[in-house]
Amino acid sequence: MNVGTSWAEPGLAERPQPYRAVAPFRSAEPQIPEDAFDALYAHTAGSLVHQAYLLTGHRRLAFESVEWAFHRAWERWPEVAADPDPAAWVRAQVYDHALAPWHRFRPGIRRADPSAVDAVHRALLELPPQRRRAVLLCDGLGLGLFQAAAEMEATPSAARSRLLHARAHLGRRIPDAEGPAARHLDALVRHVSTATLPRADSVRRAGEQRLRALTAAAFTATAGLACLVTLATAAASWR
Repeated sequence: MNVGTSWAEPGLAERPQPYRAVAPFRSAEPQIPEDAFDALYAHTAGSLVHQAYLLTGHRRLAFESVEWAFHRAWERWPEVAADPDPAAWVRAQVYDHALAPWHRFRPGIRRADPSAVDAVHRALLELPPQRRRAVLLCDGLGLGLFQAAAEMEATPSAARSRLLHARAHLGRRIPDAEGPAARHLDALVRHVSTATLPRADSVRRAGEQRLRALTAAAFTATAGLACLVTLATAAASWR
């Protein structure tokens, strides 16, 4: 089978997907929120850092995206804990933050780090962000087309189009001397990050501090607006 065919065959939903880098995670027994959060963090954070790096080519942005996603998860823990797949909830937040278009205006984030993992990674980074996401979800993590579309908040037809274009590009760019080209991406995602991550309790505390800061800012803005309205009303009554 040639490279282009291996990446662009039409049976997307039916293609066997034997591997998921982040399997659905749920504790077998009820846990207090802190323990459940910490278990989810221990189970997924390292892999998510690696995935975010594959998506962006930026190690700093990868760590930032994972930490931001877990802050959000702790702030909304009742919703996350009730989700059928909490790991997928966090993963969607990581990918959303990592691929946000405003990062291109940040100093130091406009370009990828000088060295990508390998030729597959360099080819992946050449794709538009949403095609990158689609092929990583389907060919890297092994999600089905409909599941990937739901996670990307896209229609199945849009997800299919992104995936086909991504596979065609990767098929043109990656020599396939050792087997089906999709195995290259699968093997790349299988790599386990050895990066040092913050402790789960530190992430929880930082999330709580962020939430308190946001609440204080909202209260200050509301109080300021109320003062302005009061002053404007008083000024109008003096006329």
